[in-house]
Amino acid sequence: MDSNTKEKRNNKIKKVLRAIAIIIGAFIAAYGLESILIPNSVSDGGVTGLSIVGSQLTGLPLGILIAVLNIPFIILGYKQIGKSFAINSVIGIASLGFGTSIMHHIPTIIQGDTLLVTVIGGIIIGFGMGLALRNGGALDGIDMLAVLLSRKLPFGTSDLILFLNLFVFIIVSTVFGLRGAFLSGIAYYIASKVIHTVEEGLSGSKTFKIITDQPEKMVETIRDRLGRSATYNRVEGGYSNEEFREITCVINRLEDSKIKEIIYEIDKHAFVTVYDVAEVRGGNFKKRNIH
Repeated sequence: MDSNTKEKRNNKIKKVLRAIAIIIGAFIAAYGLESILIPNSVSDGGVTGLSIVGSQLTGLPLGILIAVLNIPFIILGYKQIGKSFAINSVIGIASLGFGTSIMHHIPTIIQGDTLLVTVIGGIIIGFGMGLALRNGGALDGIDMLAVLLSRKLPFGTSDLILFLNLFVFIIVSTVFGLRGAFLSGIAYYIASKVIHTVEEGLSGSKTFKIITDQPEKMVETIRDRLGRSATYNRVEGGYSNEEFREITCVINRLEDSKIKEIIYEIDKHAFVTVYDVAEVRGGNFKKRNIH
């Protein structure tokens, strides 16, 4: 088997595995909806939330409404993001709709306890949606709309997602009442945080910028104990006009406490700023065993 054939085969396997992960994520989200949120008059946000309201008002199956209402957003995703994303989203949304249909009569695992309903429901739905997003698909179309609007309006994507969902929860309040709308908003907030964690993983990255009077020792210790390299930037104090070497080091999120320990050990008066990093590529950046 030549290398090109082998590569094509590996790509097909990866696509199948991603599709399976998206389907699993959709079924997890469907379980959260049907076993926790909907029986307790709590909705989700986005198109799924609108579908829940439509199902309650018209009596139509939730799965059908999820599929139909997401069609315009799938087309939008195809045009704005790409074919593979649209295909994966079709797989995810279809699986979510099918999942809600077959799970419609399953027993409710939590009843009445509003704290548990919003927290557990939000976690389950967020995990399912995050798993789908991590594998290149989506279970809800409102995020695609927010991306498109952010290109035409002077607002960020996250601001527009929040703004659009405010209208969703106003509509939710007409069916589930004001209390149900507030609980839906809390569940959606929890779900959004879980989605972020699942999509990026627990091992997201951080950038540390360190100004110390012992830069060589600091870099050497970070390299020896964390296995991380670092770079120097020449900086000058605005008040003292003194020149420093600022250390820049990108680490795994799980190494956060370890690098802080190193910094404090070498120079407890060091000036440190920390930034979250969306993505790291290239170089020799790998997860390392530091414990």
